[in-house]
Amino acid sequence: MTSQVHDISRTKSAELFEKAKNYFPGGVNSPVRAFKSVYGTPLFIERGDKAHLWDADGNEFIDYCCSWGPLILGHNNAEIREAVSAQLHKGLSFGAPTQLENSLADLIISNNRYIEKIRFVSSGTEAVMSAIRLARGYTKRDKIVKFEGCYHGHSDSLLVKAGSGLVTFGETSSAGVPKAFADETIVIALNDKAALDKVFSDFEGQIAAVIIEGVPANNGLLIQDKAYIQYLRDITTSNGSLLIFDEVITGFRLSFEGAARYYDIQPDILTYGKIIGGGMPVGAYGASKEIMGHISPDGGVYQAGTLSGNPVAMAAGIATLSILSQPGFYEKLEETTLTFVKRIRDFITEKNYPVSIFTIGSIFWFAFSQDEKIQTADQIAPSSMEKYKVMHRELLNRGIYFGPSGYEVGFISAAHTSEDLETTHAAIQEALEIVFK
Repeated sequence: MTSQVHDISRTKSAELFEKAKNYFPGGVNSPVRAFKSVYGTPLFIERGDKAHLWDADGNEFIDYCCSWGPLILGHNNAEIREAVSAQLHKGLSFGAPTQLENSLADLIISNNRYIEKIRFVSSGTEAVMSAIRLARGYTKRDKIVKFEGCYHGHSDSLLVKAGSGLVTFGETSSAGVPKAFADETIVIALNDKAALDKVFSDFEGQIAAVIIEGVPANNGLLIQDKAYIQYLRDITTSNGSLLIFDEVITGFRLSFEGAARYYDIQPDILTYGKIIGGGMPVGAYGASKEIMGHISPDGGVYQAGTLSGNPVAMAAGIATLSILSQPGFYEKLEETTLTFVKRIRDFITEKNYPVSIFTIGSIFWFAFSQDEKIQTADQIAPSSMEKYKVMHRELLNRGIYFGPSGYEVGFISAAHTSEDLETTHAAIQEALEIVFK
């Protein structure tokens, strides 16, 4: 039986966290960083290199959070660093067009058959918010359909959860969101064709768009069948509504063309973020020339941003996507991930532990159940998070950094070495033995 190792030192991180509470609500600038769902205080990170992180106490970790997904090439990648450094010497921001915007847009559009024009913004939330406004302006309709278990950023109209019943108006999931805003958003369960039929029957001629994560990966990894995604495409088309793929996580992660390619389905609008900034804050949304022609200054849908197309972020994005567009990049990364996951699955099967690991592309997720498929939010038992909490602590104590919530997915980067993965596999075995001892 594996024995529990000593908890890592968090003395300096704890001191920094106490100071941070004087400056920021909850001591953090994004809620999940507060470690509320796992043991201990947040770790304050000092530096990263390749697949490794070091915290303020000098602890070293193999990182599978990857800044929540953007770092597909790992930390401190030399080519990204050099591109950013070169731009820093030229200027940080101009509030005017640059050639870098053209170059990154050309790199994306030339290698992505699903969009014809793009608009850069500064975050994934901003990209989705702008896509929703575009859908409403294009269709001249107001209502949006989203799915329970999908997260699309913190804009008011999407910060909603499902009420009771098959088809419900959204209920605000945050204070400060007016009920009137939530009433324009209809929330239904994933993988439920009957609910979709009822939505379009009850609100005929009122729905501007249906929005779904390319592959839902903010509330577990809820991989949908192609037949269901095709049904979304068909029902929106037949009702004159738009289909929006939120590919902030899956875009440039599953492949250069993301979930649209995975399902071989053409959405009307796609949103991107994370990876296209190479670690810098950035987002984007794109569509056909016709739909994007409704965006100001060409059309009447207003959207602007002082720092949109920031030259430092564009330089980082160009360096990143130039590597990702090379032949074989995604195939190699997926093969690495599948090998990693298979070894864990083999161990789980041998021990007959009630835990499953799901994967797609270079994304993976642990679920403390033995379900062969988990496709809806209500299939995830809240009580299972207690087991993740124990696993998270044991992995940290063994130098492995996972996201501080059992609902969050993990990521493999191109910087993870075979030695990193071997060390991680051994740590996961030991952690699971403690979880189920």
